[in-house]
Amino acid sequence: MLTVRIIPCLDVRDGKVVKGVRFQNLRDAGDPAELAAEYERQGADELAVLDVSATPEGRKTAVQTVKSVRRILAVPMLVGGGVRESDDAAALLDAGADKVSTNTAAVERPELIDDLAERFGSQCTVLAIDAAEFEGGFEVVTLSGTHRTGSDAVDWARQAVDRGAGEILLTSWDRDGTRSGYHLELIQRVTDAVPVPIIASGGANSAQHLAEAVRAGATGLLAASIFHDADLTVGDLKRDLRSLGVEVRP
Repeated sequence: MLTVRIIPCLDVRDGKVVKGVRFQNLRDAGDPAELAAEYERQGADELAVLDVSATPEGRKTAVQTVKSVRRILAVPMLVGGGVRESDDAAALLDAGADKVSTNTAAVERPELIDDLAERFGSQCTVLAIDAAEFEGGFEVVTLSGTHRTGSDAVDWARQAVDRGAGEILLTSWDRDGTRSGYHLELIQRVTDAVPVPIIASGGANSAQHLAEAVRAGATGLLAASIFHDADLTVGDLKRDLRSLGVEVRP
């Protein structure tokens, strides 16, 4: 079994970390490099840097932000936002990313996953799925949640893994920023369907929420609001998770 990873997330817009609810009403949460350094000091196992405005605004991901974070960061870094072709991913990897994620562009052109996996390997290729509840299932949403695709999230996860995705960043649109807990049914359905690691995202507010996500099958636990608002540190969560019987890294 994979050891659970705690992954603080930096949602970035125009070079600043932002936070909102269901991807809307974004507020300034600080400097990416400063926050990255603090979360690493607290014991973060990985860091996610997601440019939340790159795709809706048709821009490329802010490579300079990735470079500034990498200069001070030793732990692995997942970067996404605006990755529309393999050259975009190459620029991020050259800037210091260890893995790249794609979302909207892969939905529009699934062959992008094949391209990324072939050029960089499955270990570098992460599919980000934003999923919303719909008629007893989960529908893939894109463009920061503004577009409903009509595609089933579980089926899409299977297809992406068949194409070479080595990991899935799974976000519940309904829970994002709400701090009401991860969507356990969504996590369970996707982890039951694919053999690759799943990073759970959307709704974390306590160690209990993280432990529930692990029991549902996630091995990566992404959180933002609880860290940005300084309610809990990474160290606090790891201590509490151990007390709940979850094996975490030192």
